[in-house]
Amino acid sequence: MRRPRGEPGPRAPRPTEGATCAGPGESWSPSPNSMLRVLLSAQTSPTRLSGLLLIPPVQPCCLGPSKWGDWPLGGGPSTGHVQGLQRLLEQARSPGELLRWLGQNPTKVRAHHYPVALRRLGQLLGSLPRPPPVEQATLQDLSQLIIRNCPSFDMHTIHVCLHLAVLLETRPEELTPHVMVLLARHRLREPQLLEAIARFLVAQENQLSSKVVQKLVLPFGRLNYLPLEQQFMPCLERILAREAGVAPLATVNILMSLCQLRCLPFRALHFVFSPGFINYISGTPHALIVRRYLSLLDTAVELELPGYQGPRLPRRQQVPIFPQPLITDRARCKYSHKDIVAEGLRQLLGEEKYRQDLTVPPGYCTDFLLCVGSSGAVLPVRTQDPFLPYPPRSCPQGQAASSPTTRDPAQRVVLVLRERWHFCRDGRVLLGSRALRERHLGLMGYQLLPLPFEELESQRGLPQLKSYLRQKLQALGLRWGPEGG
Repeated sequence: MRRPRGEPGPRAPRPTEGATCAGPGESWSPSPNSMLRVLLSAQTSPTRLSGLLLIPPVQPCCLGPSKWGDWPLGGGPSTGHVQGLQRLLEQARSPGELLRWLGQNPTKVRAHHYPVALRRLGQLLGSLPRPPPVEQATLQDLSQLIIRNCPSFDMHTIHVCLHLAVLLETRPEELTPHVMVLLARHRLREPQLLEAIARFLVAQENQLSSKVVQKLVLPFGRLNYLPLEQQFMPCLERILAREAGVAPLATVNILMSLCQLRCLPFRALHFVFSPGFINYISGTPHALIVRRYLSLLDTAVELELPGYQGPRLPRRQQVPIFPQPLITDRARCKYSHKDIVAEGLRQLLGEEKYRQDLTVPPGYCTDFLLCVGSSGAVLPVRTQDPFLPYPPRSCPQGQAASSPTTRDPAQRVVLVLRERWHFCRDGRVLLGSRALRERHLGLMGYQLLPLPFEELESQRGLPQLKSYLRQKLQALGLRWGPEGG
């Protein structure tokens, strides 16, 4: 059941998950190809290039060929010549020599030579207390070579080059807010770059509007990364206090990113839940999406902020948070495991014993939901109320539901698909929106059963998948069939 890996779906519009309206969905970002162009088009200096020394060496065997294959159109040199050029790049004694090997051998250069050259350039510039002088035009030549050739790179080589290029951002205070906003749209969970963005935000606090800040904060929530910079949160609280009345939509976007990080400032919540703010946004073109985000913020307050005593979103203003699968899932549906898991559950349990894509209050769409009796028997969904009460019965309005319980003896089990695109690139960390959804479902009393994409991809055909699902369900003590009722 292996399916294509790492292939993005079609770029979709962003009514509820846009980069401007950040929020908990998967927001659009430029392709790695275009981000590589942005990074390398920025002004480069030997000092910044020395930051390449901070990452482990690039292993040549891990770097794939271009998407056109190992041979250029019309034929090319032997494999020995290609490997020989790689050795020359790795052994270059000066930046000038390195760049000459690339410039003088255009027919021998392959995609994987460029990250090798970037890595070696960083080593050369950082190997001496006083790095040898390098002409700016020469460095720009290397950048232009990569920019010109990156359309033919495979995804792995683009990501390696992008990973190297982001480590050129060692003095972020020298960059303009416009460039930092472009960098903030990446999806690589690279701590050094994210910390650089945090330091830039703190250093430029008084010069940044909330409309710029919302875009700089976006990757932290999206990539589920809380920076180590100690002034990051105090700085954002001051910006929110200063700008909340000036740019209401930007204020909500910033709060959505902080909601994913579980760092909501009470003062800002008081403002966005105030009658004046709610009345103001009701007359704007963004009213529906802002109400959706305020509904999610209100859910976070209900479940995660026991000490909050301020105003809340009136019930008449609340709307379902995400009443259908996210745009990212719909765009990548042909790569999803949902259909085959549904078929496996149908054959294993029967159609009457699970619900697919059911939206539960206050508006989270679940992948698969089961109702389970006190004995562990999987019950027909039609005989049960599939929804747990919200707010949870275990806690009064405004108190956290850290150990949710219900008087209903039937337990609700949610099978959660964890697809490849639910994680940050080059890592095993769930995107902030996915982590938030799972966290809130758990706090509301649903028992989660994650189905990781690595495990699903390892199943060879439907019989193996059914066996896999059987083991997962039995591990929770679930029973079905004649013996299970």
